[in-house]
Amino acid sequence: MEDLPQLLDKLLETLHALGTVLAQEHALLCADTLAGVALQPVTDIKSQLLVTINELEKQRLAAEQLHGLQAPYAHHPHLAACWENVQQLGQQLREQNQHNGLLLKQHIEHNAQALAVLSQQHSPLYGPDGQARSGNLPGSVRHIAK
Repeated sequence: MEDLPQLLDKLLETLHALGTVLAQEHALLCADTLAGVALQPVTDIKSQLLVTINELEKQRLAAEQLHGLQAPYAHHPHLAACWENVQQLGQQLREQNQHNGLLLKQHIEHNAQALAVLSQQHSPLYGPDGQARSGNLPGSVRHIAK
């Protein structure tokens, strides 16, 4: 039964790593300007960690079946304590990830509003030379709600 404690420890370690990545993602999403270039690697690492967690969970279930055990491991105090930590941390990370998703949704909506304002212009604001066309600039400035 030595592999099940090791799997639970590895699962906890990976969940802690995911927590660090979610905190990085949160910081990027809370910045005034969303830096997509910085967000992409964080998102990639998050995806890799989620794949690892899924694989560890499959291995845990196989180890349970092999040893005739089932979470929450009531008759094995060490396993029960590890499992409780996994459950609590998993719930916290789930909530943090949902919050990050809401922040990302706000950025997407803000960008959609900005694109809608820009697409309402009947002629381009800039010429082929990259210079502003003064005759095409609107008389009043339109603000985008953030």
